[in-house]
Amino acid sequence: MDVYKASEKRYEKMKYNHVGKSGLKFPAVSLGFWHNFGSKDNYDNMKAICRTAFDNGITQFDLANNYGPVYGSAESNVGRILEEDFKPYRDELVITTKAGYDMWDGPYGNWGSKKYLVASLDQSLKRLGLDYVDIFYHHRMDPETPLEETMEALAYIVQSGKALYAGISNYDKEHTEKAVELMRELHCPLIVNQRRYSIFDRTIERDGVKSACRELGMGIIAFSPLAQGMLSDKYLNGIPEDSRIAKDGRFLHREDITAEKLDKIRALNDIAGKRGQSLPQMALSWVLKDDEVCSVLIGASRPEQIIENISAIENTKFTREELEEIDGISPV
Repeated sequence: MDVYKASEKRYEKMKYNHVGKSGLKFPAVSLGFWHNFGSKDNYDNMKAICRTAFDNGITQFDLANNYGPVYGSAESNVGRILEEDFKPYRDELVITTKAGYDMWDGPYGNWGSKKYLVASLDQSLKRLGLDYVDIFYHHRMDPETPLEETMEALAYIVQSGKALYAGISNYDKEHTEKAVELMRELHCPLIVNQRRYSIFDRTIERDGVKSACRELGMGIIAFSPLAQGMLSDKYLNGIPEDSRIAKDGRFLHREDITAEKLDKIRALNDIAGKRGQSLPQMALSWVLKDDEVCSVLIGASRPEQIIENISAIENTKFTREELEEIDGISPV
């Protein structure tokens, strides 16, 4: 059996940022397991991606109960990888998971009740082969369960030792502020809000979440920073057969790649070239340019993508002219 030994140089280049006002630090680039770690994906490739990530200082693996497909399979695969490769490095890793979307049949397998969240985390820990996760997130707001119950569940989970920290994901400004207030009363701070953020999706600027998190002392970790691959040169010459649109089509559709969108991608690509970056590198650098965002979540279908993307941390400063040009192409 191939025995993995992590690179001794793994901490030389990565940057680590405090998560809000907490003592925890995230790598500027984290690895997300939303895609490419399901039951139909190649296991050896998964291991290679994880090894390459950790060898280059990516210490955070971000999961959810229903990542796959099939639901739970990403956690099961990561559990196997942790056992085979990363057991000696557990204390160097931040392992996170979430619950909030549909996971199993019946009234107790979805949304934000204490019943669902506690049971889901117990299942996640079994699949991951862990005693605890570093962060447990409520994955989305629940319009029917009282927010007080959901926050009490998160506090209970942390106090039970099944998670070290609590977070929220996809929460708007109003619910973020209320959740933080409730958790302070429970003496269990929320340290992070995970939200979609990219040059093409600036909702957190419009809805006030970005500024609110700064005022509340919360960190932001951004998912889909490449807008499901649109912020790359992947679609400039048609839709490749191995692209997410061609293979999946659930979250990004052929009709999303309009002539107008392609013109914007080309214009952004020109700016990136002038900065000496690829478009994906610039897109990641742009998300990381402000202190509010402590990490960007990247997905990867092969190890080489990890190497390209982490170089984004080398140049996260933009001139005023560059920012104005980007704003002109994709305004707030």
